[in-house]
Amino acid sequence: MNPAFLFIRSPIVLVAACGFAFTGCRIMDDGPRRPRQETARSEPANPAVAPPAPVAPPTEGGSDAQVSASVLRERAMETVESLSRDEDAQVRANAVEAASYAPQRLRGVIDAGLTDTSPGVRTVALMAVGREKIRDLAKRAVGPLRDQRSEVRAAAIYALANNGQEVDLSPLATVLLNDQSPWASRQAVFILGELRNPTAIPLLASAARQRTGSLPTGQQRVFELQIAEALVKLGQEDQLGVLRAALYPQQPEDLESAALAAQVLGELNDRKSIGQLQALLAYRERSGPGRDGNGYPAEVRLSIAGALARMGVADGVAVAEEFRAAENPALRAQAAFVYGFAGGPVSLGRLAEMLQDPLPQVRIAAAGAILRAGNR
Repeated sequence: MNPAFLFIRSPIVLVAACGFAFTGCRIMDDGPRRPRQETARSEPANPAVAPPAPVAPPTEGGSDAQVSASVLRERAMETVESLSRDEDAQVRANAVEAASYAPQRLRGVIDAGLTDTSPGVRTVALMAVGREKIRDLAKRAVGPLRDQRSEVRAAAIYALANNGQEVDLSPLATVLLNDQSPWASRQAVFILGELRNPTAIPLLASAARQRTGSLPTGQQRVFELQIAEALVKLGQEDQLGVLRAALYPQQPEDLESAALAAQVLGELNDRKSIGQLQALLAYRERSGPGRDGNGYPAEVRLSIAGALARMGVADGVAVAEEFRAAENPALRAQAAFVYGFAGGPVSLGRLAEMLQDPLPQVRIAAAGAILRAGNR
């Protein structure tokens, strides 16, 4: 299973499967892949970016805890500003997404992302402008409507529309149904759901029938789940059943769909799925797709843990504890997301440690998680 898949969803970036570390998108040569987190590569940290100075983990109660949390948040913002200039486009994109959790202080990071050389970074920045309703930056989305990359154009439409600007939405239908890039089509699905316009329901239903079969076999199920997510956002709550059913993979190829379904259910705050998610974390079986005596693969368990943490269920933190020092940096980064969703002194203490990770991909994941936790 590709651990990068799980880092594909972000409240910002599309793409319930397009992927950067916070739900952003993974930067590929052909542009972003879809929603909500991404793989940290096992390469040396950028020597030009020094890890932040150590910060004492917050303690329970009193003004000391408040001061520690405040200092930690400042360190996180320093990390975001520093890594927004990293040579790795994926790290820059994650920095832009992290900046969206403190848009007043880190507006410059988002602004710079709008003109980044990477189309993936530009996409994340435009999605941030739309999601956070940064009106003074929305006017900068007019130019990207003519960008060569369809995912950038789609994000520009979202940035303008969600800021109350008049913009032609019809290109989203073209991207959804006909774009050569399946990732761009998935982004269009995500945006249509985010715009919360019920008139998109027939278009999405049409895409489910017409577009799905034209996608690579391994992406068809993910595309169907993203359509289900968008339809739920547009009031079709019966589609929650589609997402819940996807939690039970029947073959190894279904594991990515199960991970995505868990992420989406957490984002949708589907509390009826909490029992199912808890049972999946506790599940043990020595046979089955991708399973051994330890249950589902780490990436799937962390995805489930993040969904539970989003909904205020403590089970997720225990899973993050298992992987916060994992050899695989992608798992460390994913554990950081779980801590960010959980919040609280213990989680912030762990994130303070992770701000000193040798890899920038993990440090930026921790920084974003700290800012998100502060907002929660």
